[in-house]
Amino acid sequence: MASDGGVFPRPINPGERIDAIDVLRGLALLGVVAINVVNEFRVSIFEQFLSQKPAASPIDSIIETILVLAVEMKALALFSLLFGAGLAIQFERLANSERRTSLLIRRLAVLLAFGLIHLCLIWNGDILTEYALAGLIVLPFLFGPRWLLAIAALAFLGLYLAMQAFPPTGLFPSTATIAQHVADATRIYATGGFLDVLAFRLREIPLIVPLHAFIFPRTIGLFLLGAFAWRVGLLQNAPGRLLWIAAPCIGLGAALILSGAEALGTILLALGYAAAIIGIANLRCGKKLLGWAAPLGRMAFTNYLAQSLIFGWIFYGYGLGLFGRLGVTSALAIGVAVYAAQVLFSAWWLGRCRYGPVEWLWRTLMYGEAQPMRQTA
Repeated sequence: MASDGGVFPRPINPGERIDAIDVLRGLALLGVVAINVVNEFRVSIFEQFLSQKPAASPIDSIIETILVLAVEMKALALFSLLFGAGLAIQFERLANSERRTSLLIRRLAVLLAFGLIHLCLIWNGDILTEYALAGLIVLPFLFGPRWLLAIAALAFLGLYLAMQAFPPTGLFPSTATIAQHVADATRIYATGGFLDVLAFRLREIPLIVPLHAFIFPRTIGLFLLGAFAWRVGLLQNAPGRLLWIAAPCIGLGAALILSGAEALGTILLALGYAAAIIGIANLRCGKKLLGWAAPLGRMAFTNYLAQSLIFGWIFYGYGLGLFGRLGVTSALAIGVAVYAAQVLFSAWWLGRCRYGPVEWLWRTLMYGEAQPMRQTA
């Protein structure tokens, strides 16, 4: 590959990474695992919209309530903030390259291709497709000043909050349609073969698209907010400032959620989580306490896709067929066990290789040539 104006574009070296951001990504993945395994692999994603749900044990009810209040939507919000910051980091690193725009577009196009494959062939709870499309919208804003990022973030988050307060009519199917779909999902996902599950998964996509449309402005807004946080230096070794930000965000966010203002409370709580974790991870004691999550965060793409394959085999009919048969506690225990195994595997893998397998492929396709994989001394 020829150099661009004297600059040779390349992926960031592992030694140049900001460990605190990888720690946050690794911990956010735990929240994503918990919600995905409980709400989207264990049962139909649409069961949560039914007023009549199957009876649950007291412990299941307690755990589900904790997940809803403290984790659900907050983990994805953390990933959105991180994706926006990562996009801004890439944009900054390629500042002297004539190919900056084309490389970033290719990066998002490759992500879109991964997302569509994941969505159609593996699991339709995919978030990669939405992130790729949101990234393409956010990319032009990165050419502007910091104030533009801040105003655009507030505008998109304001649109999201307005949609929560005044939901668009006709966006979601009727309760009867959802109930019938949940019954079909329980039967087919639990007992169907791979082709049966694949066909039903594809039929589900038109029902899932409105769910993404409903949070799409929030995703864009959080991308912009993450990019803004990077631009103003909040994510670069500023534990004191971040911990001062964390306390009011967590406190106010929790109060809003408990009072019923869940949409705004979720955003503030996610901001508080991010500030607290990055702030603590930048402290000496925090590095010892949370450092185990950094390898997992460096391989978040690989681990996310691996979770879909593993949980698909555990819950769908072409594997163990546990869909609809487990309670919240049992499913969460499986999710935590898979997560713990990935923590160990990620540390082992990155002791030998520079990137996770999917991260390596993503970078290779982005830059147009095979990247070095083996770890060197």
